[in-house]
Amino acid sequence: MLARMADQSLGTLRVVFVAKGNKYLAPLVGFFESIIWLLAVSQILKHIDNPVCTIAYGTGFALGNYLGMTLEEKISIGRVIVRVVCTRNAEPLIAALREREFGLTVVDGSGSKGSVKMLFSVIDRSDLNDLVALINRWNPNAFYSVEEVKVAREGVFRPGAGRLAMLGLGLRKMK
Repeated sequence: MLARMADQSLGTLRVVFVAKGNKYLAPLVGFFESIIWLLAVSQILKHIDNPVCTIAYGTGFALGNYLGMTLEEKISIGRVIVRVVCTRNAEPLIAALREREFGLTVVDGSGSKGSVKMLFSVIDRSDLNDLVALINRWNPNAFYSVEEVKVAREGVFRPGAGRLAMLGLGLRKMK
């Protein structure tokens, strides 16, 4: 069960690295994933008639998915774009975001109920909780959405943005 948890966790991380275009880390993780999987399957095949082994294998698979997703969330690799639509006064939120050195684009817009301010910011995923906390504090009724960014070029990022690149996690410091 533990071997299956380990290989499935690595498999989940490998898929994330592939989706983010990390050509170096994804194959390395895949190497270890496949070795652990082979060892786990060989044990299952030796004991194929034992239902406890089969249940342990399945349980390890399920728990490995959960663990892999949890790990991916914790390491927060990559960048996201946050779109915020403010129907009320957005100036305090804008000031707070700029004070915290978030790169920000502000656009006047028109929504179904009148004028709005639309805020766009591309940030490291590791900064998402900070940004959402500021939205909730300064404009709690604002609508916001978050999407993964595969590629971003140029821009204004908080000090330390791209710091995970030094660890070989596939992020590039923006110009």
